[in-house]
This record gives sequence, structure tokens and C-alpha cells, in this order.
Amino acid sequence: MPELAAHVRDVPVNQIREITEAAWRTPDALVLSIGEPGFPLPRHVLDAGIACLDRDETNYTPNAGIPALREAFAARFRQDQGVDVGADQVYVVSGAQQGLHLAMSLLLSPGDEILIPNPGYPTFAMTSRLLNAVPVQYPLHPDHNFQPRVADVEALITGRTRVLVLNSPSNPLGAVLGEDLVRDLMDLARRHDLWVISDECYEAFTYDVPHVSPARFDAGSPEGARVFASLTLSKTYGLTGLRIGALICPPGLKQKMDNVMESIVSCVASAPQYAALAALTGPQDYVRHAHRHYRENRDAASAVLAAKGIRFLPAQGAFYLWADLSHATGGDVRAWVRRFLADAGVALAPGTAFGSIGEGWVRIALCGRKQELLEGVSRLPAASR
Repeated sequence: MPELAAHVRDVPVNQIREITEAAWRTPDALVLSIGEPGFPLPRHVLDAGIACLDRDETNYTPNAGIPALREAFAARFRQDQGVDVGADQVYVVSGAQQGLHLAMSLLLSPGDEILIPNPGYPTFAMTSRLLNAVPVQYPLHPDHNFQPRVADVEALITGRTRVLVLNSPSNPLGAVLGEDLVRDLMDLARRHDLWVISDECYEAFTYDVPHVSPARFDAGSPEGARVFASLTLSKTYGLTGLRIGALICPPGLKQKMDNVMESIVSCVASAPQYAALAALTGPQDYVRHAHRHYRENRDAASAVLAAKGIRFLPAQGAFYLWADLSHATGGDVRAWVRRFLADAGVALAPGTAFGSIGEGWVRIALCGRKQELLEGVSRLPAASR
């Protein structure tokens, strides 16, 4: 067999999938390793997708998506962030991951460097490597509450750096970037003429702090707009299997975006687009219920961790807890989570799935049933006092 391309051989295994698929093969396992909302689809969202199929509206859509959905995404972003975004800046994508791939395809040439967080979502590195770009990790240290320090990021910038990736609320950390820090990071991007890709998948789920998009500091900039904001309905409305989201782009890129979109997926399937339109424009009871459920799960699981003496990062957003199990992992958290699944029947995402700084840490998903979550965290080994 001929060899595969070198850049494909270099893409690492996704450790989240690795442990989750092992859990799916394990009878009665408690799966706390993957961020899969556990509520059924809202009925009006399901009905909208079915109605699209019933009327046989199954043709190609425009590359950028159906106009009504693009306007709905733009209207929601204007409402939430106070940014003057037009529908012509919105690209409907097959989930946020495809949106990230679309943005990186537009911005990165082979050998270009892209700054990504460590710990950070693993597909930031995977996608950039697939494009023959070079992921460079900027550190998020425990002693700084896993917040980026502008000086640390700036020290990594070279003549080949093209893109800065920001993620707030953070997966895996649950950390939220404050307004002053977002402004400072945008100032950094302007000083070094960098594009900014902002992963905002969990923007609907923050707790007592606001979500601040970098796009707030982009509009009207004399140096030109530079932010690509990646959004998804997978987390907000539990539409993970429909693969639907949006990429909000700087103005004036429509033709280039059309070209890149055509080469990747042409357009998103029509039925998920109509389901997404119903989600954005219909009743928002699902989101309010999910927000309350995740907050309650966060508080309950945090209390168990605290009682066990386990250090963790209090989650300000998303639906994860980031917990320090270094007292038990023996310096190899990836191997430890496999043993813990076999011995205790609980699947956790190893911190090293998100970068080297995650060694000894685990990510605990809060989005399932409270009873299963509390049973899972109750099985964690207590820290010595």
C-alpha cells in the first residue's frame, strides 16, 4: 500500500474519543468523558426538520446557507454582543469543527504558525496539522487560574505567526475570559497583524459572568476587521448529531469564503438548517432549562470534589469541571483514566488530551443526569489532607 501523506501521519489520536469509545464498550460505565447534552430535541426544532423533508426541500442551498438562517445567526450575535454583523458575514457550517477548518483553510499556508491554548481543545492542533501549518501552544498555567498572560503569548510570536486562537468559555477548563483581557489580546493581535479565530461554542452557558466576544473590539477598527467567531447549536440546543453551526467572518470575504466552502462541503444539508432556524427563532425554554441543569450539576459535583480534598477550577462557563487528580495518576493520566474505567466503571477525559499542561488533570462533563454525575465523582480517589 502507498504511504499516507506525512501531515496525516502526524495527527495524534484524540484521547477523548479513545476513552469514550472504550466506555461505550464497557457495560454500565458512567460516561463523564464527552460533552453530549442529555436532553431530547425541542419538539418545534424536530418538527421544522421533518417538515423540510416532508415538502421535499432537499436541494442544494447557497454555499453560505439559507438566507433566513444567516440572518437569524446575525440577529442573535447583534443582540448578545452588540456588534453590527450583517447576514452576509455569516456562513452556516456543519458544526463548529467545520467552521474552524473553514477559517483555518482560508488563513493558513503550509509552514504558517497558529497560536493555540494549552490546555485547549485538541482539534485546534489536529486541524492546523492537516493543513500543514504549525500549532504553537501558549500556556495556561494553574497558578494563573488557567488564564492566558499576554506576555506569554507575545513571546511566542515569530515572523511566521498568522493566527491567534481564543476559546471562551473554555473547553476543557470552564474558564471565561474577562473583558479587559479580551481587549488586551485583541490589542496584541493588532500590534502583530494576526487573524483571530474565536471559538465561542459555549457562549450560551456562563455563570454570573458575561461572555465577551473578541468581535466587540473588532468592529470599526482602523486596521481592519480580523475576527472569525465560531458558533454552534450542538451545545446550546443539543443538536450534536445535526452538525449545524455558524462562522461569523470579517466583511468583504464572500467570494473567497464561497470558494473554500465549495471545496470542503458545498453546503450544509437543508433539513438541519431549517431545524436550526426554528431553534434560534422559536421558544428558548430548552436553553433556560439546560443552563439551570448545568449550573446545578456544577455546584453539586464541586461540593463532592471539595469534600474529597480534590483541587479543581471553579467553572465560570461551559459544562465541565477541570480537576487535579495528580495525587492518583502517577504521572500518566492517560493510562490512569483507562485503569479507572476498568476498575471503577467511570470514564473521564484525560487532561493530556488538551495539552501537556493537562498532565495529572481530568475533565469531567456535567451535562448528563445528576445522579450519574454524582455517582461518578463519588468514586474518585480522595486527596490526602
